[in-house]
Amino acid sequence: MELIRVDTKRAYELIREKIITLELEPGQPLDEGKLAQELEIGQNPVREALRLLVHDHLVKAPPRGLYVSSINIDDLEKISAIRIQMETLAARQAAQKASEDDLIVLNALCQEDVQEVHQLLDLDHKFHQAIAQAAHNKYLADVLEHFFGLSQRMWYLVLPKLEFLPGAVKSHIELTDAIKSQDADRAGELMHAHIEGFYRKISKILMSNE
Repeated sequence: MELIRVDTKRAYELIREKIITLELEPGQPLDEGKLAQELEIGQNPVREALRLLVHDHLVKAPPRGLYVSSINIDDLEKISAIRIQMETLAARQAAQKASEDDLIVLNALCQEDVQEVHQLLDLDHKFHQAIAQAAHNKYLADVLEHFFGLSQRMWYLVLPKLEFLPGAVKSHIELTDAIKSQDADRAGELMHAHIEGFYRKISKILMSNE
């Protein structure tokens, strides 16, 4: 995103947020002019942002029109397979490379006391971003952020049924302890179990809704 114009980047971030949080619903047609008016951004940056979102698989561009991409179980399985591997790698690298500043951030996030489900989702996102930062691999961090965003759409779809989320967030403490101990194997195992367990529960909820 470094070479993208500031107004295009802003349009991209705003539209992406609307898609991830389901303010723009799966399958919904997209109108460049209407989006530009709502976001108070020029139509050209919106058009460019939508092209980027097509590349990110968040927007579909059939022969005519633009639509928010749909969500299905098959997507969940493909995304989870990638995230499990990449997040496990990030946790292992964090255990090997985390700085004192990285550990301070992880500890602070573990001590945050939030209960509301949107806040819990935000906290989980920040924690995974902090681990990616602690891995000190910007390419890995970019991949993780992309696939985290794709995952979030599914989480928002089943938001009222995420009763297990507080327990999932508590696993952050164990992960942080493993990273502080520089135990790469333990950090990788904990992250693998954390991601796999989360997706298994999400998949069960989505299948029960079908």
